[in-house]
Amino acid sequence: MTAPILVTGGTGTLGRQVTPLLREAGGEPRVLSRTARESAEGIEYVTGDLLTGEGVDAALDGVETVLHLAGDAKHDEESTRTLMRAAAAAGVRHVVYISVTAADRVPLGYFRAKSAAERVVTGSGVPWTTLRAAQFHELAFTVARSMAKLPVIPVPGAIRLQPVDSRDVAARLVELALGEPSGLVADLVGPTVYPMGDFIRSYLKAAGKRRPLLPVPMPGKAGRVYKAGGNLSLDGADVGTRTWEDFLTARLG
Repeated sequence: MTAPILVTGGTGTLGRQVTPLLREAGGEPRVLSRTARESAEGIEYVTGDLLTGEGVDAALDGVETVLHLAGDAKHDEESTRTLMRAAAAAGVRHVVYISVTAADRVPLGYFRAKSAAERVVTGSGVPWTTLRAAQFHELAFTVARSMAKLPVIPVPGAIRLQPVDSRDVAARLVELALGEPSGLVADLVGPTVYPMGDFIRSYLKAAGKRRPLLPVPMPGKAGRVYKAGGNLSLDGADVGTRTWEDFLTARLG
């Protein structure tokens, strides 16, 4: 009998794509959820809370591999520490963690939280693999849609993006979870780098909207990092197959 693979964040954007791929590959996904759910379609749901630790030990019973997809900027380090302590005590053989491209370079809260969680994983004593991915198309879409509600859209000229499709990320994570611990693997990014202005214009065109764009500076240390392309992964990264334009076409027609 195959040992179950525990998936945290299994009900989120990424997790909902990872779990069916795990099943197709012969894995047995066990999803940790804060709310009770009925197991269905070959996916087992268990109740637990990574902030309080309640239910986490039971969720890890018989588990050899963990896919850690849960997290947020406010609690990522804390929840990851709870999970890794429990995983070490349970004798887990492999933890796969999803992080963000340039986690150790961009001086902003979300990136700092991801970098801190990475350090928790590496220092846990549990064999690990970390994949850093660029911003998902879904997040980029949410940002673009929010900005398009403004009568005039401010565009920080220093920012460039290389959004990646979450389905490409999910497939890579499943591959990593079914393999051996590999440490920090190559980043996964989208096939195109977009200056912020071009990114917004592509959304406006697909959505059938018109808005004037106003170039604005991005000051401070973060601005210098973005201007230098420090948020990007241009060399040695793996590249996804689905473009931002493909995503817009599927979402907006």
